[in-house]
Amino acid sequence: MLSKERNDLITRVGPEAPAGKLLRRYWQPVALVDELEGKRPVRAVKIMGQDYVLFRDENGKLGMLDRDCPHRGADLSMARIEGGGLRCLFHGWLFDVKGACLETPAEPEGSKLCTHIRQGAYPVVERSGIIFAYLGEGEPPAFPEFDCFVAPGTHTFAFKGLFECNWLQALEVGMDPAHASFLHRFFEDEDPSGSYGKQFRGASADSELPITKVLREYDRPDISVETTDYGMRLTALRKLPQEQTHVRVTNVVFPQAFVIPMSAEMTITQWHVPVDDYNNYWYAIFTSFTGPVNKQQMREQRLELYELPDYISRRNKSNNYGYSVDEQLTQTYTGLGSDINVHDQWACESLGPIQDRTRENLGTTDKGIAIFRRMLVQAIEDSQAGKPTPMLIDAEQAGALSGPPAIDGINKAGVSPQAYWQEADLLRRSQSDWASARLAKRAEENA
Repeated sequence: MLSKERNDLITRVGPEAPAGKLLRRYWQPVALVDELEGKRPVRAVKIMGQDYVLFRDENGKLGMLDRDCPHRGADLSMARIEGGGLRCLFHGWLFDVKGACLETPAEPEGSKLCTHIRQGAYPVVERSGIIFAYLGEGEPPAFPEFDCFVAPGTHTFAFKGLFECNWLQALEVGMDPAHASFLHRFFEDEDPSGSYGKQFRGASADSELPITKVLREYDRPDISVETTDYGMRLTALRKLPQEQTHVRVTNVVFPQAFVIPMSAEMTITQWHVPVDDYNNYWYAIFTSFTGPVNKQQMREQRLELYELPDYISRRNKSNNYGYSVDEQLTQTYTGLGSDINVHDQWACESLGPIQDRTRENLGTTDKGIAIFRRMLVQAIEDSQAGKPTPMLIDAEQAGALSGPPAIDGINKAGVSPQAYWQEADLLRRSQSDWASARLAKRAEENA
């Protein structure tokens, strides 16, 4: 358990909060690229308790500005796209994507007022269907050459959803390998092609055994945690008959993302981004190692559950997450349907707006969570002292990072789990057009 003071330290994200200052030093997902489509590519964004406006000008350039007009504070998310930027409705002041004031039309002829005005502006970039912004001081870090960022656009799909709780408890659910045996337990195994949630019910690699069957029948994983240059790697082992082992490798990328296997062919990279202290959006990039993804189908499957424009789950606190007692008795452990995001949402939100960690009692399977909290506290303290923190990397360091491997499979008797997942990762990459090309490039660079 943690003290209240330590819990506040690692959860609060306002501009003056230590954790908030730390998170502002990293690129943060702020919107899906899809959200700026249509006739008016402007969207209000709230992140870590502060309000911004994200837009695309007439030339297609992205910009993100403080939401309040520097004239008299009017809401720029209602502004017009014209004149090479964003024009405030109140008095027509015009700002470009860099925050420069281009016009103050209500002022007298010849006024130089606009030359002295500058609106807060923030770097923004597109990566694999997500728009990232940098809110901190100085130069932003480079993007690591992880699979989700280097795979061709045809092989990635991005989506998001709102959780009504603190960002850290949502992230901690994602870095917990043990919960899948219970929270995501299905009493029957079936064809996973019917919906997004059921894809989690496909077979483990190197086996015809469904993942859900493994998780259901072998619910005491042996979890090991290894710190890495990007954060940490978690390996969960489940002993099976005939001296085989189910091996599941997941990763935490500091400060707030995880990379997990969705199936033998696909991984999920997911961030938990604070809206404020009490809400967060998860942003996910699905990365395929085989063929192109069907973006339209995946989006339609997700929109069966999520309502636009705010990506709020149709199953939520107000309707008890769609709970069915009959389903809980016969189909799923939770009674909350087949979509694993709903399961996770219930788990995250049931802990309260900010989990009271003074009342928790961690077990052996929570070792990853304990290690990450220590990592987070150390990074906050180092940041306050002006010392380096994890993943504040330059272009050279970014180029040296790849993967990270996220594997779910069953190894053969006599093969060590580490040797198995390394071989499985290499095999998957060698059989993937885009990943094999990167393997060849890296081999050439290291020759």
